[in-house]
Amino acid sequence: MSILKTHIFRSSVIESTHEAKCIIKNINYKTLFSTKHEKELTYPRSAIKIFQAIPFIQSNAHQKLNLTQKEIAISCASHSGEKKHLIVLNQWIDKLGIKKNCLKCGIHNPINLKASNQLLLSGIKPNQLHNNCAGKHLGMISGSFSNKMKIDDYININHPYQKLIRNVLEEFTAFKIKKKQIGIDGCGAPQYAFPLENLAIAMVNLIKQYRNNIKYSKEIRILLNSIFKYPFLTGGTNRFDTELTHITNGKMFLKGGAEGILLFAHLSKKIGGIIKIKDGNERAIPSVAITVFKKLSLLNKSENQKLSKWNNQIISNHANISVGKIITTLE
Repeated sequence: MSILKTHIFRSSVIESTHEAKCIIKNINYKTLFSTKHEKELTYPRSAIKIFQAIPFIQSNAHQKLNLTQKEIAISCASHSGEKKHLIVLNQWIDKLGIKKNCLKCGIHNPINLKASNQLLLSGIKPNQLHNNCAGKHLGMISGSFSNKMKIDDYININHPYQKLIRNVLEEFTAFKIKKKQIGIDGCGAPQYAFPLENLAIAMVNLIKQYRNNIKYSKEIRILLNSIFKYPFLTGGTNRFDTELTHITNGKMFLKGGAEGILLFAHLSKKIGGIIKIKDGNERAIPSVAITVFKKLSLLNKSENQKLSKWNNQIISNHANISVGKIITTLE
């Protein structure tokens, strides 16, 4: 059994340690790497947004509303609330012709600190579009409109659009969702717990759909090609999944989620998997991911060099003085 531990050093002393669960499979579903947590359940949270967006593309809402690749990319986003994100989201909601309070995702300040401070200094209060899940919700509303479904309760577990999403998730994970595994996400939408192995299977199936001509290939290509063209829109400044998607230039798709989740798929090497930090601390994700990717040779020399800031990260204090580092060990 492999053991992944991320150590947080202050000077030369370990101050904290985070352990990770990880399962990685090849295109034939053979396990290439495992920490032996295959059957443990976890909520993938925002990491499954690309699957939640499939019914939106299936509905042809993107064509009916004349949406661009930018709007399609942000439908899979956990955006940071920066200016570029808000421009795209406002364009989309204008095309829909609805009010911001139609989005049931709730309101929070922008994730990006600079953007949050700028908003505060402007005297403007945050609205639903600043919620990192706004693109996902606009996708759900657009898909519901296109399918002639009502939108007042589009996040209800029994809404026909949510049933479409569940069907997609069950097909990609090869797992039947049980009642006890249903929860509610931070944005109010239904969220489902899956065994880690089945989430790794979902990423393998994502690769198969992208590379072949099967049931969801058209939708997956539209979504992934939009993300690859505009990776910034799916995250933002200094976001690990955004930067790695950009640096690998269409070879690798990654999406993080709350509580220390990362789903990834290397489309050319045909390898996919999941990383889950046991205690939910997201700061361990980059170090764990790069450690595992190096072990499986998923990144080339140039890509590793460009990602150097995420490997053995330096911890600085508020005076910008280096006081520690983050290092992952593989046993």
